[in-house]
Amino acid sequence: MEAISQLKDLIQSPKNCVILSHRNPDGDALGSSLGLSLFLQQFKHNVKVIFPSEYPVNFEWMPQTAEVLIYDLNPKVVEQTIQNADLIFCLDFNSLERIDKMAMMVTQRNVPKIMIDHHIDPEPFADIQFSNEQASSTSEMVYDIIRTIQSDKIVSNLIVDCLYTGIMTDTGSFHHATSAKVFQILAEFKSLGLNDTRIQELVNNSQPEKYLKLLGHCLHNRMELFPEQEFGLIWLSKEDYRTFDIKRGDTEGIINYLMMLKNVRVGALVMNQPNIVKLSLRSKGDFSVQQLCKQHFNGGGHKNASGGYSKSGLEEAIVKLKQAMGVQIIA
Repeated sequence: MEAISQLKDLIQSPKNCVILSHRNPDGDALGSSLGLSLFLQQFKHNVKVIFPSEYPVNFEWMPQTAEVLIYDLNPKVVEQTIQNADLIFCLDFNSLERIDKMAMMVTQRNVPKIMIDHHIDPEPFADIQFSNEQASSTSEMVYDIIRTIQSDKIVSNLIVDCLYTGIMTDTGSFHHATSAKVFQILAEFKSLGLNDTRIQELVNNSQPEKYLKLLGHCLHNRMELFPEQEFGLIWLSKEDYRTFDIKRGDTEGIINYLMMLKNVRVGALVMNQPNIVKLSLRSKGDFSVQQLCKQHFNGGGHKNASGGYSKSGLEEAIVKLKQAMGVQIIA
């Protein structure tokens, strides 16, 4: 209870608050950040939500996204905003490396920093730390904080929409990382008027035509299967990025098609982005892709859903991944 008491004291009077989340923000990064922002605004705080990079277009409908600051687009404005902050919230990440160039700005600010996150092995950079790797999502943790601070008030519909989106996307539409508590929260949201069908449609069924063309290319030309290792791989080259005009969020969900296969226990999507090779991994059962990413690709996340990166090029990253999975490399 010490952390929640400290947080309650800090938000008693209006302040300039900054909420940061990680590069390539996903539904949970957006949902938890915007949900917390709306909550803090009820206390008359001046709140700015900042992401290092742009968010996918299928989250543009979420409340107050037009006011979100993106470091890649407005670095000077973001730097000044962080300089003016009285409180810094760090949501859905537990290593300052995840916010790239903003990490130094955060480190240099002598103001309270509050981490709220559900990933494994948090770094000790925050003054107040809410860390729960058993939580389905950071949005679930934000819900817990709101409920602890304001147990007697109804959660607003806008906050419900944000937190539902975060929980939904981080559980793969309630396919994994669920619990009785998650469904109890959803029952409360539903009783408050949640239109979950509308949000599912906005997030999952609003892709542009090029998404299906890219998906077809991935499955027909870029998929490799290794039955002996129960391993599947899809990779995208820089040429693919140019040909299909791949933007932020266009590759979301592609890895899930690998995981549909009965004989695939570990799936990987390797993307040769303009400046770096990014890896996204999923697994079934006890295989920890978090450990694999941590040991070989400077990454982390969860046991069954993790990511990492390589600066050594696409071909070398694929070879390294195959070796880590026990695939024999033939020169």
